Amino acid sequence: MKGYDRLYVAFLYYFNVERDYFECHEVMEELWLEEGRSPLFQGLLQVAVGLYHHWNGNVSGSIKLFTQGLDKLQQYPEHVHGIDLGKLLADSREYLSKLHRIREEPFDSYDLDIVVTDPELAALVEQMRLDPPKHDED
Repeated sequence: MKGYDRLYVAFLYYFNVERDYFECHEVMEELWLEEGRSPLFQGLLQVAVGLYHHWNGNVSGSIKLFTQGLDKLQQYPEHVHGIDLGKLLADSREYLSKLHRIREEPFDSYDLDIVVTDPELAALVEQMRLDPPKHDED
């Protein structure tokens, strides 16, 4: 058993199930501070906030956060901490590329997925989906 932190599970739940990128930021920032400011966690947080900014119409903020997140995440292996980081990196690069061309080719914000590769972690996210956290207990 790898013993994933409940805040990490909550981040994946909010990212993949609820699509609540603001709440992703809240739980991941708490974990990031608790776990010694890991660049992996910060990069994941920045991708979520990049999506949140675009959803709210802040394209320049979205570009900034995606760029910072990608810079941090690209130093890690494709499969890390129970997720397919390689796919998230590829999807995030494509999203960032579209953001850079948004004036010529406008598009609405859309969701990305973080593919969970570890069955234990997938089960924890599913358990959270069946019994969602209340915002004050993440």
